[in-house]
Amino acid sequence: MKFAIQVNAGPYASNAGHTAYRFAETALAMGHEVARVFFYHDGIYHGLRYATPPDDEFDYSARWSALADRHGIDLVLCISAAQKRGLLCLDEAGRQGKRDDDLAPGFRIAGLGQLVEAIRHADRFLVFG
Repeated sequence: MKFAIQVNAGPYASNAGHTAYRFAETALAMGHEVARVFFYHDGIYHGLRYATPPDDEFDYSARWSALADRHGIDLVLCISAAQKRGLLCLDEAGRQGKRDDDLAPGFRIAGLGQLVEAIRHADRFLVFG
């Protein structure tokens, strides 16, 4: 089965992101495909390069990055939600006159069209948070 996932909640505001991560990890272990994870609203903070949780806490950015790297998952942060919260990729920072690259490895910024495309091609669409 091919899954598309949307994560709306911030990594440390609720368990939604953790549940989404564990779902994706389990689905992949069972032979399913996770084509795209779309991070929306405060969920975009999962892709923040500079998050530095204590050693005994779950590092969401690093975990999502590693999972995406191992399984070819497209990790997309909503451009509108990211801009509103000050999270910029290198290209967008340049357009805004800023020098920044806030994205963790494996994440990219795109619009809602990427979410629609993922839903269209997936067998199931799940929303967390």
